[in-house]
Amino acid sequence: MEKEVTTLEQEIQRIAEKFLDLPDKEILVISHFDTDGITSATIMIQTLKKLDKKFSLKIVKSLEKELILNLPKNKIILFLDLASGSFNHIIEANLQDVFVIDHHEITQEPPKEINIINSELHDKQKMSASCLTYFFCKQLNPEINSLAKLAILGMIGDMLEKEIDKLNNNILEEGEIKRKRGLLIYPSTRPLNRSLEYSADPFIPGVTGNTKGVLELLREINLKPLTGKYKSLLELDEEEMERLVTAIMLKNPKTRNKSLIGDIFLIKLFNKLEDARETSALINACSRLGRSDLAIQFLMEKPKIKKKAEAMYIKYRQYIISGLKFVSEIQKIQGKGFIIINAKNQIKDTIIGTIASILSNSSIYEEGTIIITMAYYQKNIKVSARAVGNNTRNVREVLSNVVQEIGGEVGGHERAAGCNISKDKEQLFINLLKKNLEIEVVRV
Repeated sequence: MEKEVTTLEQEIQRIAEKFLDLPDKEILVISHFDTDGITSATIMIQTLKKLDKKFSLKIVKSLEKELILNLPKNKIILFLDLASGSFNHIIEANLQDVFVIDHHEITQEPPKEINIINSELHDKQKMSASCLTYFFCKQLNPEINSLAKLAILGMIGDMLEKEIDKLNNNILEEGEIKRKRGLLIYPSTRPLNRSLEYSADPFIPGVTGNTKGVLELLREINLKPLTGKYKSLLELDEEEMERLVTAIMLKNPKTRNKSLIGDIFLIKLFNKLEDARETSALINACSRLGRSDLAIQFLMEKPKIKKKAEAMYIKYRQYIISGLKFVSEIQKIQGKGFIIINAKNQIKDTIIGTIASILSNSSIYEEGTIIITMAYYQKNIKVSARAVGNNTRNVREVLSNVVQEIGGEVGGHERAAGCNISKDKEQLFINLLKKNLEIEVVRV
């Protein structure tokens, strides 16, 4: 007998109904620490509060076997933005009521004991965990339209804004998100000199992280401050915008015009319109610097938190700029179609993935290049892999092939993945990784 095919919407409704039918037990929400995970967690806990459910929340950098095996058996366990690669550990832990809302690649048959909402299981739809969580929570309580903007922040945090389909468009409307076409440098709402100085995506050689370079570029295109302050991107007229785009392209000839222009999403937070990409980056910054609590309170629009979160974001941007500077100077391991950057203890493990993402979107490396970054944390090494462009290998598979031999945890997508390995396996990992990448090049 063939298994009945259900749509993603039907599956969300079915699992939400099952969730509501459970006995009134305490719920443990476990979510990832990036923007998508933080926004997912905030949507979920706000909804559970409205339903008067008893819950606790745990934010994690990664989902390791030991953590899963030690989870309480008497609680409902709700994983957000993770766990699609941990089914074996969940079954081994003998957890009774488990729900997974995730969008990461699934590499094994989902067990019937686990309630799973994952867009990968439905024609590999591209959707953030925050959007999936929002749709799930709408089934639990339809009166949560005010949380729709958080789903958009999570989507942008996972760089899925170009994948907006009909489902996500509904969220745009419900969240009263304003959408404008413009230059994809954020924040679009702040003075241009500041936006350019901290522009990491796109990375602008000689401008990003360089105050003098910013002022020289603005002088070249005849953009002057008015009453001591530069215009914001949204305030530029068409001619000024054209001059700016041309100047950026001249700084980095590999950059294509179409990759610089796109949709800018504006959301209302603290009664003010903000660039969603900047807010997404702020949430990511707080969490990656160890203050996920601050990120969640910011999303809940607690007035006293705003300045603290903004200060954390400034600190984070400075870390990114210094990290990029370090990467530009350090010796790298390079081969045909790949580059390995081992930062050791010079870049925080919570930031190394962001550095990899910036480099993969920078136009510094050719289409098809695989970028592997590494950073120490405690007795382990955090590894982040990114693919440049779409015409490349599955980086999650590349990492999995190596980790199968030396041990460790792997997660992620085809073009963005990561793993954790033991520090004493550092050189072995690099050797096997190089071998694997070189073999793959031959196969291609």
